[in-house]
Formats: sequence, structure tokens, C-alpha cells
Amino acid sequence: MKVAVVGATGMVGQVMLKVLAERNFPLTELIPVASERSVGTKLEFQGKEYEVVSMEEAVSARPDIALFSAGGDTSLEWAPKFAEAGTTVIDNSSAWRMNPNNKLVVPEINASELTSEDKIIANPNCSTIQMVMALSPLHKKYKIKRVVVSTYQSITGTGVKAVQQLENEYKGEQGEMAYPYPIHRNAIPHCDVFEENGYTKEEMKLTNETKKILQDDTVAVTATAIRIPVVGGHSEAVNITFENDFEINELRRLLSDFPGITVQDNLDVNTYPMPIYAEGKDDVFVGRIRRDLSQPNSLNMWIVADNLRKGAATNAVQIAEYLIENKLV
Repeated sequence: MKVAVVGATGMVGQVMLKVLAERNFPLTELIPVASERSVGTKLEFQGKEYEVVSMEEAVSARPDIALFSAGGDTSLEWAPKFAEAGTTVIDNSSAWRMNPNNKLVVPEINASELTSEDKIIANPNCSTIQMVMALSPLHKKYKIKRVVVSTYQSITGTGVKAVQQLENEYKGEQGEMAYPYPIHRNAIPHCDVFEENGYTKEEMKLTNETKKILQDDTVAVTATAIRIPVVGGHSEAVNITFENDFEINELRRLLSDFPGITVQDNLDVNTYPMPIYAEGKDDVFVGRIRRDLSQPNSLNMWIVADNLRKGAATNAVQIAEYLIENKLV
């Protein structure tokens, strides 16, 4: 089992390697791939040293699986070349997500759609993954009509440059800016670029990807995405209106029983999800579960997950595990 990690030196690529090691992924050969400036550098994986190779070398090595985390333009150019060589690509960028010919997969929800014909599989957006994990069991039971979500997103979603900006600002030092404003002691309502409709790309990803994963275009989603000076993960305040009414204890049980969700919701001892506890973990944490008293059949909840793990690397590795377990590669 040959596995290429494309973007191996980046923030998500590094976490992919960590997750592969932690989960004892059954690979026999690792092919770390990065941009030209990183080719030839060394990295360590499970006690062995590997040399970073170029895209061309990686394609010619014909890996069984390629985990991509190298940006949309790189993916659009190179994912088809890997696929033509017989490699199954699991791509973490937005390049293929809304393409009708590519599956958009959260394994706990819709991995069963995958076949051996799927050569480029899209990993959803980080903020979408954690939200749909909580929405999926509730949609099946009560049918969701509308979702209003506000996100409070970690700077790690932007990358190393943003982490460096925050560290510089902590120290009172000047440095390169990832954002148009300071992020320390601030909240910036601007994740990704603005589109003509006044929403950012991140906000529209939450809208469009949710419909595709739940396979239901009638689910109305409206989003506001905010960047905050947090490293550990993304948080979301989610308001849901259902077609059918719910019993709150049954709803909690549905969430608790869903694989990959941990309910943290005991107000007597101030237990609720927070990024400081989600960091480094693979589960999606759900709490502050309460009926919306302002309108019928409606619910509020708070969802937190490590955006580099379940929001990116872990979800991609889980897709790869599913492919192997079901002999699709």
C-alpha cells in the first residue's frame, strides 16, 4: 500500500502524517510530496527518514492513494494526473467539492456512496464537516428546514502565516500579516474572500456543501464566518428549525449515539465544548443543546472540533481507511 501525502510539509500535511501514524494506517511505502522549494528536504515518519519528492516523481511512483493538501490550483492541475496513473486521490482543497462528478465525503455520513470508480474524492470544508456531523442524525429523524450558523474559526485554518502573525502580535513585534487587521484581541468577520452576494467563500461553502453531503437541496443554510485568535479548533453557534417537533432527551441520545460525536452538556458543572479541549482530538463535540424558545420546532447548539484533524486530516485518512476496508483500492 503506497501512500503519497501531497503538501507533506504544510500544516495539514504534517497533521496527516501524525494521524496516519497514530491510527497505524496500513501503508508499506510513504511518498512525501511538496512544492519545488521543499524537494530534497527530509522528514521523519514512524522512526524513518523520508526525502520529499516532486509531483512528477510521485505520479511516476504510482501510489495507491494520494492525500492532497496543497491548495485548489495544485489539485486542479495534479489530481487528474495521479488519477490517470491509477491513484485514488482524496483532496482537501475546495477544487472538486461542488463538482457533480466528485463525491463529497464525511465517512460517518456518506462513505457508502464510494465505489472503485471514484478516483478523485473531495474532503469537505473544515467548518462544514463538524456541522454536518451533528446535523446528519437530526435531519434523518426530524427533517431540517433551516440552519443559521455563526462560526468562530481558529487561525490555523488560514495556515502557518496566521499563527506567526498572532505570535508576533502577542510579543508586540512587527511581521508579515496574514490578515488585513491585527488578530490578537480581535475578531475578524472575514474568512476567505468576499463574493458578489456579500458572503465570503467560507460562508457559501457551509451553505452549498451541507446540501450536497445531506443530499437535500431543500435544507436552507445561512452563515456568518468569523476568525478569532484561537489555535485549537473551530466553534459554531448553530440554530436549526425542523419540520417535525422533537423531544430534547431523544435528540441528545441521537447525537450521543452517532459515531464521532461526543456530547459535552452538563451545565451543573459548567461542561460544554471548547477549542482548548478539542485540540488534538478527532471527535466533534456538541453542547449547549437547548430548545429555541422564540419559535416552534427549533434548537440551538454549540459545536466544536479541531479543524486540522476531523476538519481536515483525520477525515481524509478515514476516507482512505474506508476504501481499503471495502477493497475499493
